[in-house]
Amino acid sequence: MDDDKKIRSYDAFYRYYLSEHQNKTCRALHFTGTFLVFVLSFLAIYLSESYLWWFVPLMGYGFAWAGHYFFEKNRPATFTYPVWSLLSDFRMFFDILFGRISFDGSKDQV
Repeated sequence: MDDDKKIRSYDAFYRYYLSEHQNKTCRALHFTGTFLVFVLSFLAIYLSESYLWWFVPLMGYGFAWAGHYFFEKNRPATFTYPVWSLLSDFRMFFDILFGRISFDGSKDQV
């Protein structure tokens, strides 16, 4: 991506991120994957089972990338903006959880 098109602020990126996640099934898959990331992380710590950490990225990225490939039909932002994309995935999870945005994008006003 050339420098003229590069997103320079996180607020602008998050608006872009939400626009790349308009499909409700894609958002639901992201939400599910992120939820499983939290569950597996908790279990890995609580049970002291280090092998569970291997499943954390598989669940998180697996569900998200399936949503992009099969439903959203676009390229995940992870490949261009890995850190902002990860932060935005957690932010979108909590925005959905607390009703600030919806699965279908109808409440997106960030």
